[in-house]
Amino acid sequence: MAPTTALTATQAHTRLHELTVIDVRTPAEYASGHLPGAHNIPLDHLDVALPALKTAAGRGDLLLVCASGTRSDQARERLAQHGIAAANLTGGTTAWTQLGHDVQRLAGARAVWAMERQVRLAAGCLVLTGLLTGRRWPKARLLSAGIAGGLVFSALTNTCGMAKVLAKLPHNQSQATDDLDATLAALTG
Repeated sequence: MAPTTALTATQAHTRLHELTVIDVRTPAEYASGHLPGAHNIPLDHLDVALPALKTAAGRGDLLLVCASGTRSDQARERLAQHGIAAANLTGGTTAWTQLGHDVQRLAGARAVWAMERQVRLAAGCLVLTGLLTGRRWPKARLLSAGIAGGLVFSALTNTCGMAKVLAKLPHNQSQATDDLDATLAALTG
């Protein structure tokens, strides 16, 4: 791939037929709506997929996708460290759908919230719980302080431990998603 590290939704739509699209969201997020032809390799499984991604990149350009472009840019950086060129979809599937481009949904898939929304809900609930409980037991305010510290760390490092934990929850898994082995086989075949 050329030195391009990002494509807008319009650019990606124009080139979709020539790109291998890798969606790095959780299986449930992927199942609820993804770019046509996209393969699902969750961000936390990226290291296992490196050989298959290297093979796919040797055949053509890779486009990495998530909901907003943050996780897919992290994936792009990790692939670059292993000598695998890829571009990130700026604005992710959110930008894609805002322009009216089609998404594919797996049959029977239920809609799930984007991971960023799940993190905001969980963090907000924990902070509120710490503050309200802290009125009776002052040490409970440490929960709010801990969450605030985690959010600051998350912003500074562009990582999110809470998202990694939430991604493991059952509602973020999908029974309808092809397993990772089948996806990797499709990329190398």
